[in-house]
Amino acid sequence: MIIAVNTRLNKETQPEGYEEFLFELLGHVARKFPQHQFIYIFDAPYKNIVFPENVKPVVAGPKASNSLRLQYWFNYRIPAILRKYKSDVFVSIEGICSLRTKFPQCLLLSDLSFLTHPHLLKKSQARFYTKFTPAFLANAKSIATVSSFSKSLIANRYKINADEIAVINPVIDAIFTPLDWEAQEIIKEKYAEGKAYFLCSGNSNLINLLKAFTFFKKRQKSNMLLLITGKTDETFKKEFKTYKLRNEVKLLEGLDKAELAKITASAYAIVYPVLYDDIALPALQALQCNVPVVMSDTGALPSVFGEAALYVNPESYEDIAQKMMLVFKDEDKANELVKAGNELLQQYQPGKTADLLMQCILKCAN
Repeated sequence: MIIAVNTRLNKETQPEGYEEFLFELLGHVARKFPQHQFIYIFDAPYKNIVFPENVKPVVAGPKASNSLRLQYWFNYRIPAILRKYKSDVFVSIEGICSLRTKFPQCLLLSDLSFLTHPHLLKKSQARFYTKFTPAFLANAKSIATVSSFSKSLIANRYKINADEIAVINPVIDAIFTPLDWEAQEIIKEKYAEGKAYFLCSGNSNLINLLKAFTFFKKRQKSNMLLLITGKTDETFKKEFKTYKLRNEVKLLEGLDKAELAKITASAYAIVYPVLYDDIALPALQALQCNVPVVMSDTGALPSVFGEAALYVNPESYEDIAQKMMLVFKDEDKANELVKAGNELLQQYQPGKTADLLMQCILKCAN
């Protein structure tokens, strides 16, 4: 079977870690089912991606940089590629279907912020998804999402039988693993002046995080640092230049995955106060490293993480700070979070996840 997959990456509308979620998931599926040929379709040149042998990458511009180009790409470029490579099924892991093809389509919705937090998107993006999602769902032969919360939201909002919607858990790279004390000390010396630190591997709600860190430092009088990984926008960087505690905050951009894994495993705790994210891959990576998690109480996150996290109102810097202080002061609570995280991760088995996605693909093709 020839399986074509949309792998275009629009980081403006996709949650933190989405790119990694996408390629880890697809990689496991391709490797577990080598009897099938996969066509990865990009709308722009890619880099630093190693493909399994049964994957053929195809770049098909123009880059879908706005809603009109997006419609052109899905409704004209995608059908042409499906015909050219004689595809049996099209998989879109972005919540968008082609409305101008008869090829069977498997649709994965990983971000429903346009329904629950439309203010976080550009107005044109929110309008696009609000207008076309009913048609995308109607054109899909099989549907999947990333959490039971999202499954219920889709079923109730669009009057779809919940039994017809599969839940696909993220795949967590095995490189995220606990480090021994000596290895952690080396990382602290390299990135945190030898000091303990909170880690944030996210790029949203950072101003509130800085306010929370200030509150924490005033109350605790500790030498704890804050490390922020990933690309930050110019607005944040401008604000950061005037931040009084900027010497106790490290901005780390351009890290490779191996280094990020070590920094994650050496953190005292991860703080993930995002305004919206149904995947929360950085938090899952932290749990796999036996690192406690403080995270937002929004969307699917409480139902997904259960007892494995301390929850905060991301709009309240005081609440974020209070939970940072709790995990800092209460070692027993931190250990409870790690134990609950280990239990939660039993659900995140790459082989099982690959099987679930392939079941959706086969259902679609048949």
